[in-house]
Amino acid sequence: MKTVYLDNAATTQIDTEVIDVMLSSLKNNYGNPSSVHQFGRKAKSAVETARKNIAKNFNVSSTEIIFTAGGTEADNLILHNAVYNLGVKRIITSKIEHHAVLHTCIHLKKTKNILVDYVDVDEFGSINTEHLKELLAGTTTKTLVSLMLINNEIGNFLDVEKVTTICKNNKALFHSDTVQAVAHYPIDLKKTPIDFMVASAHKFHGPKGVGFAYFKKGYGILPMFHGGEQEKGARSSTENVHAILGMEKALEIAISNLDKDREYIENLKKYFISELHKISVDIEFNGLSPNLDKSSYTILNVRFPFTNALFLFSLDLVGIAVSGGSACQSGANKVSHVLSEILNDKDADKTSVRFSFSKYTTKKEIDFVISYLKKS
Repeated sequence: MKTVYLDNAATTQIDTEVIDVMLSSLKNNYGNPSSVHQFGRKAKSAVETARKNIAKNFNVSSTEIIFTAGGTEADNLILHNAVYNLGVKRIITSKIEHHAVLHTCIHLKKTKNILVDYVDVDEFGSINTEHLKELLAGTTTKTLVSLMLINNEIGNFLDVEKVTTICKNNKALFHSDTVQAVAHYPIDLKKTPIDFMVASAHKFHGPKGVGFAYFKKGYGILPMFHGGEQEKGARSSTENVHAILGMEKALEIAISNLDKDREYIENLKKYFISELHKISVDIEFNGLSPNLDKSSYTILNVRFPFTNALFLFSLDLVGIAVSGGSACQSGANKVSHVLSEILNDKDADKTSVRFSFSKYTTKKEIDFVISYLKKS
């Protein structure tokens, strides 16, 4: 059976060169980085070289990069540190953030009595920056703003320049979940003053189970885990050496080919949109996902003019892998909190599907999907 993978916002195929680097490390670089003998020193050197090379891509110091098990842990580490170590008493976020942020904020509200406020979003999922200004105006409470750079479901860009300016003017800290942006768009943290950001390697053709948190210099870090002094005391646990080296290689490949890959994937997305329009004028899109200037070129969230609880299953049966989230779909574990927030009840009940693309996606695969959708 032919298979088509269009769920790259969930995870991506690992690059062959990344696998080669990881296999080599597993075979030849097995020392514990905390050990003082030559095997440990070799592993430690490899980890620190990877840290330096990763940091260069964001125009920051290697001391500002903390390796984690992925984006969720990195978000948690940043939010917990803001409260437990930096004196943050209030967090402003939105109701369409990733659950790594939303659920952590709720936990901190319950356990530390942190005030959590939600900035308004419009029907397209765009952040209301005027409301953000209102929420921050005149406050003396130490505040962290947490808004994702690219929404993982609808692909919307955050107006990060405006948000960072608002935060700076109101002396608020700014954290951004940048998981869907890292390695897909250039990020220069000297030009864009984000205080804290995160990355997850499996979103850019690296291994699962590894990522990093960026802490701007000057903000100390208290660990969530205890029992060791790894990562400069910020994260106890023996470093995942082979995964870190795999992430370093995946990021190097992605950054080196960023413009070429972006043009290729962007053209696939344009083509897919045009073919969907040919199927039915009643097919619509969620958020700003069809707008290539205001959404990620890797994500397209499509709302079909019907309700079919088994639509994801039917796609999977013919080999098409995608993600859903509309209220009607039993193929989705839960109703999409993002779509529930921005759509009216009628549209939220329609079948919505997130198609997400990568450099490995082909036009033939898009044609196969279109051909199936025409029959549906």
